Amino acid sequence: MEGLAIRASRPSIFCSLPGVGGDPQRRPPSDGFLNFPASSNAADNTKLVVNSGSFHPISAVNVSTQASLTADFLALSETNVKEERINGEKKADNIVWHESSICRCDRQQLLQQKGCVIWITGLSGSGKSTVACALSKALFERGKLTYTLDGDNVRHGLNRDLTFKAEDRTENIRRIGEVAKLFADVGVICIASLISPYRRDRDECRSLLPEGDFVEVFMDVPLSVCESRDPKGLYKLARAGKIKGFTGIDDPYEAPLNCEVVLKHTGDDFSSSPRQMAENIICYLQNKGYLEG
Repeated sequence: MEGLAIRASRPSIFCSLPGVGGDPQRRPPSDGFLNFPASSNAADNTKLVVNSGSFHPISAVNVSTQASLTADFLALSETNVKEERINGEKKADNIVWHESSICRCDRQQLLQQKGCVIWITGLSGSGKSTVACALSKALFERGKLTYTLDGDNVRHGLNRDLTFKAEDRTENIRRIGEVAKLFADVGVICIASLISPYRRDRDECRSLLPEGDFVEVFMDVPLSVCESRDPKGLYKLARAGKIKGFTGIDDPYEAPLNCEVVLKHTGDDFSSSPRQMAENIICYLQNKGYLEG
C-alpha cells in the first residue's frame, strides 16, 4: 500500500500507535520528528490526536511503504537555519545578497541623474520640511526624480512603534537611513528631513552610502528664532514641562561639524527664503554632477 508523509508549518500532533507507547500525549523525540513504521494495517491502527487551536495547513503526498510518517514539530523551513544573536535578537546568518542584473549605473542612466541622500537636519521650527518641499519642487521642475522622507510622516507608518527616547530616536534614524539608501540605489534623489539631533546617528547613516552620496544640510537657525516660530506649539509645551526630552530645551542638539551645506538664517527675506535655500542645495548638486546621468 501507499504510505503518507505529512509536513506542517507548526502543528501540535500527538499519536497513539501500537509500538509507540499508546500515550496520546506522547511528546516528539529530541530531533523534533516523529517516525511511524508503515504497515499494511496502519490505516486501521493509527490515531492522530490534533490540537486544533495550534493546527496549521499541511500538505500530504504519497510515498512508498518503506517511508515513515513524519510530522515537523519545530516549524523549520526547508533548510535548517543557523542563528546568531544581534542585540539579543536572533538573526539568520546564512542569508546571501542576491545581485540584480540591472545595476545602479543603469538606473541612473535611465533617469539622467545620480542617486544620493540629502539629509536636512536642524532644530524643530528651523524650516527643514519647508526647505525639503521647496527643494523637491525645484528639482521636479528640472525634470529630476526625488522622494522626501519627512520625520513626522515616517512616524505615521514605518516608525509608528517608536517613542522619542534616545534609543528609539537612534532606531528611527537607522530605519530612515536604510530606506534612504535604497532610494539612492534606485537612482532617486532622496531628501530626508528630520531633527536627527545626534552626530553619531547621522554619521551611521552617512556610512551606509558610497563616499560623497550623503549630503548633510544643516539648518543653522538660532533656538530663539525656532522658538518664536513654534509652528506646532511644541516649544511652549516643553517650556511648561508637558513634553520631556524635547530637543533644544532639555535634550541636546549636536550641530554638524563637517556638513556639505550650511543654510544659515540671516534675517534677510531673500537669502533666508525656502526657495533660495533650495537653490543653494541645487547649486551644490550641480557642481557635484548629481543632476546628470
